Amino acid sequence: MCDCDNSEDVKGEKNGPVPVESNISTSEHVGDHIECKEISSENPQACSTRLYKRRWAIVFLFSSYSLCNAFQWIQYGIINNIFMHFYSVSSFAIDWMSMIYMLTYIPFIFPVTWLLDKKGLRVVALVASSINCLGTWIKVASVRPHLFWVTMLGQFACSFAQVFILGMPSRIASVWFGSGEVSTACSIGVFGNQLGIAIGFLVPPILVPNVEDLDELAYHISIMFYITAGVATLIFILVIIVFQEKPDVPPSQAQTAMRNMSPQEYSYLASIRRLVCNKPFVLLIITYGLNVGCFYAVSTLLNRMIIDHYPGEEVNAGRIGLTIVIAGMVGSLICGIWLDKTKTYKQTTLAVYLLTFVGMLVYAFTLNLGHLWIVFITAAALGFFMTGYLPLGFEFAVELTYPESEGTSSGLLNCSAQVFGIIFTICQGKIIDYYGTLAGNIFLCIFLFLGTLMTAFIKADLRRQKANQLAVREAAAKDSGCQDGGLLPLKEAKV
Repeated sequence: MCDCDNSEDVKGEKNGPVPVESNISTSEHVGDHIECKEISSENPQACSTRLYKRRWAIVFLFSSYSLCNAFQWIQYGIINNIFMHFYSVSSFAIDWMSMIYMLTYIPFIFPVTWLLDKKGLRVVALVASSINCLGTWIKVASVRPHLFWVTMLGQFACSFAQVFILGMPSRIASVWFGSGEVSTACSIGVFGNQLGIAIGFLVPPILVPNVEDLDELAYHISIMFYITAGVATLIFILVIIVFQEKPDVPPSQAQTAMRNMSPQEYSYLASIRRLVCNKPFVLLIITYGLNVGCFYAVSTLLNRMIIDHYPGEEVNAGRIGLTIVIAGMVGSLICGIWLDKTKTYKQTTLAVYLLTFVGMLVYAFTLNLGHLWIVFITAAALGFFMTGYLPLGFEFAVELTYPESEGTSSGLLNCSAQVFGIIFTICQGKIIDYYGTLAGNIFLCIFLFLGTLMTAFIKADLRRQKANQLAVREAAAKDSGCQDGGLLPLKEAKV
């Protein structure tokens, strides 16, 4: 007997098929909830689609440990001059405390994405939160002027944990959320990372004031490190208790198809080869790297740029960084909701990229006007589009590469971002040293303009949307067959 299920598991009795009333929804989220499948005594529980409330706990817990890790990426750079004084090292050495996050990612991303494909979300979440926790406690032991190498070791551990984090948002969204929610869920996942960066801009200048006495400075730095370690430990315990691999019933037709794929059909190396031969995706890899690499450079060098024009304004430098990221978080959520409603991936990505370029131009030419309130406004506009672009890139990549693993496509995007981030940070830092901040920011504008042009040439082949729409049409056709099959005997009986 043919059956159509609307939202919950379908269960059959032992003595035969179970008739279930057909209920085809005409809403835009129909692909998340409908399946038409033969049910018999041999198959008492057919594979339906279902959304679990637990999915929100999973994505918010992920966001929490992503937040804790992202906070540590920028906690040195935003008070660059203070750590230079405490450890008696150069500005470039402190820049590497941020760039090590980018450098570590590049060689480890491919084994980590392989691990994500083979072992799943829970194993990767446990490894990420445990290594991040370890790194925070190593830093607690590094609060001595001669122990710069120890604090670098702790930062390396946290940067290694980041490799297990950055590719997760789109994977969690696909595994736990329906097709009408994936972009919003991915935005929430990226939201945690952005909020961590925002707190990293705001809190260190407040907790660690610029004082000359090294003992007093060591006390303030240790307070910051102990707070971070305590939070990381609590999150690690919660991940052990709460984080689940995947829901019992898939949330969308696309995930149902992915689960039905046998392991023999999937090869990690073959997947990589298909991705690098996917021309629209290769263009997206480059454009994503250019955009996010510019964001990494601006974030890492923000303290230097602000102090150059506004001496003694370490706290306001942190607040400007906070403004950039908070505006970006708002942009991320708005873009995620917009994508779920419209599915206009190419158009939205191109518009946001173009406005990022315009925002960078305005920021570059207003930074030296001598008015901090103008810098706050232009930084907010830049952040809204530049960091609002992050979830757009992830979700556009998943659409272009379905049914390839979300972790693999996200990993390649992030690898590109790290490479460009290191190049841009080093080059912009040298340009600022020799030619000033305006020249350094124009350097980034040039690459954002190139990225905008390349984005315009990306073909919008939305494969995941096509898969969901096809599943909906097939379900509707089968349901129509069910109804026709039930009416025909009745008509014959009347005749």
